[in-house]
Amino acid sequence: MIGFIEGELIVIEQSCAVIACHGIGYEIECPVSTLCELPPAGSTVRLLTHLVVREDAHLLYGFLTRADRNVFRTLIRISGVGPKLALAILSGMTASELAGAVERDDVQSLIRLPGIGKKTAERLLIELRDRIVGISADTPPTGAHPIQEAIAGLVSLGYKAADAERVVHAVKTSDDTPEALIRAALRAMMKGSA
Repeated sequence: MIGFIEGELIVIEQSCAVIACHGIGYEIECPVSTLCELPPAGSTVRLLTHLVVREDAHLLYGFLTRADRNVFRTLIRISGVGPKLALAILSGMTASELAGAVERDDVQSLIRLPGIGKKTAERLLIELRDRIVGISADTPPTGAHPIQEAIAGLVSLGYKAADAERVVHAVKTSDDTPEALIRAALRAMMKGSA
């Protein structure tokens, strides 16, 4: 898996950014919101990435925040939601706005997005209800709060957000790194003590 690409932004074309890194130009598809926040061509840029391998292509998707990448990964795990639709959703609303819509059961916010009808919006709200809590805070790629990162890490491993949040808060100390919190939370879950 390619976790991030850092290099010179060469050009933004339609829905992708081309980044030169060690003599290779990577085409990275991004949400419109990410493309709008990129610096001018010639600047150094770092995008968190998700690689999708298909029979006919290897596709890179890029995001400025972990929250956006985590929501993208959550969306593409839902039956009938592919990378294109996930990008369309993240182009129309931030990760925290999507979390708010899920929390409020706000079908109308999702219907306004291109490619989403009422049935798809209703299904997304149901599917995302237990998955999006804890991974939707708009956090920068580095320096995010360790507790939020640990909860997001546990959710990405398949744990329910409410369980992850409860256990992480139970095992936290003042100087824990996200990795230490995840290890401690996993130990606690395996022992059944949290």
